Amino acid sequence: MLKRLSAILLAANICSLTSFACTSLIAARGTTADGAVLITYAADSHNLFGELYSQPAAKHKKGAMRKIYEWDTNKYLGEIPEIEQTYATIGNMNEHALTIAESTWGGRPELEGSGMIDYGSLIYITLQRAKTAREAIDVMTDLVNRYGYASSGESFSIADPDEVWIMELIGKGKENPGAVWVARRVPDDCISGHANHSRIHTFPLNDPENTIYAPDVIEFARTKGYFSGDDKDFDFSRAYAEYDFGALRGCDARVWSYFNRFAPDMDEWLPWINNADGEPMPLWVKPDKKITANDMKWMMRDHFEGTPFDMTKDVGAGPYAVPYRWRPMTFTVDNAEYTHERAIATQQTGFSFVSSMNQALPQQLQGLLWFGTDDANTCVYIPIFCSVTRVPEQLGHGDTNTLDWTRNFWVNSYVANQAYNRYSQMIPDIRRIQSSLENSFDLQVKALETRAKGMKPRDIAKAAQQLADNSAAKATADYKNLGDFLFVKFMDGNIKKQAPDGSFLRTEEGIPAYPNFGGYDDPRYFENIVRETGDHFKVHPVNQGK
Repeated sequence: MLKRLSAILLAANICSLTSFACTSLIAARGTTADGAVLITYAADSHNLFGELYSQPAAKHKKGAMRKIYEWDTNKYLGEIPEIEQTYATIGNMNEHALTIAESTWGGRPELEGSGMIDYGSLIYITLQRAKTAREAIDVMTDLVNRYGYASSGESFSIADPDEVWIMELIGKGKENPGAVWVARRVPDDCISGHANHSRIHTFPLNDPENTIYAPDVIEFARTKGYFSGDDKDFDFSRAYAEYDFGALRGCDARVWSYFNRFAPDMDEWLPWINNADGEPMPLWVKPDKKITANDMKWMMRDHFEGTPFDMTKDVGAGPYAVPYRWRPMTFTVDNAEYTHERAIATQQTGFSFVSSMNQALPQQLQGLLWFGTDDANTCVYIPIFCSVTRVPEQLGHGDTNTLDWTRNFWVNSYVANQAYNRYSQMIPDIRRIQSSLENSFDLQVKALETRAKGMKPRDIAKAAQQLADNSAAKATADYKNLGDFLFVKFMDGNIKKQAPDGSFLRTEEGIPAYPNFGGYDDPRYFENIVRETGDHFKVHPVNQGK
């Protein structure tokens, strides 16, 4: 069993505004520029260290057992029998390019499971046992039926180079260790996503090629009093999830922002996002342009820019257009509750990825995990192919209490945390290095994919490993240098002068040139001071005496 080595304490209701959350976006193969299936994932937690997990392929003797540890807490849950052969995994992808991502939505608290398989274990066990998305659904549902489900409501993106599914699953409570679930295949010409709120509403009951579900998913809801209508009107989300302002504005809004970037007429669904008015936002939409892996990287950096929820525009952004809000997210003024926005990109991300699964490539390259640590907005996505078997040192284990400059997570956090203070002034320098690195890695990936057509499988895998190692080392070293540069350039509220080559200027006598004063970028900062203090700071004539 793959254990998460960095424990995180998650609140029971993830989709509420005061707790932690994850995002997964989906683009089926007919919507992408190169015919790849794309899914993303941001593992968001205030205590999760960003590292790349890995398990080798293995053969197991008859009678071998697998220990199960809860992914969030590292708590021991029990043992299950091993199977004869397990597949190699790297991150949330296996050697067959199968990828699984998740987001937790909690749901009805009385349905939180008490079985042996938590949602994280469900992902990593399945990656070692399934080759395709359909196989993965069979493995996942069989595991919870056999051994019970230990977590709360969950959405999963399950994808291979041919197709992608969304499965939503929730336990049956402490007295019944099983689970109820629905899985739907995303049409090849559509994009979809989920972000800590259940997204499957009504679904076809007689389309087994594209929709499968637990036999008792409707009947169980009836017995619990969650549903009383005709089967054809059964709404999984309405029955098993909980609806509040946070579930819509803090969760579905992130999916809406993704749809809004690539599909037309998304303003139609703003009443749903703001107040659950009208029909629910659709599970998937058709984009009006082809999507690339690079598009998905930048979507993971979204703060609602250019929308009514733009986090760089409201007063909370301060004088430097900071698109971050510190927790807790809700606050009270005059006995009324308010909330900050919750975007896809957030400061508490442990790791994120964009997974590209392309059946046109050799097996060793069919799965590509663009893997980043810490905040997706400021990280560098590093190319990790599905044939990589050794975790690059810079992406190895660590924890959030121990500073380690050899780890990619820590240098990314070093850069990001400086930007949180003076975002509008620092982000151009970050984008310059970030884009340069990612563009370089993208060119190297394309070169390997072209070169691989004449290579032996083991040589392709060797080249993929070398690319991962070199990219991780390069990104980590360059970002440590970037962090140092930002510290020097912006120290003490100033901005150091630079020569055209980027070096810091000195006078003819050799001392550092006098810096520029950075000041404040948004005039509203001063306007708010005056509104708050009146004439307290106003400059006025003083008595000159005789």
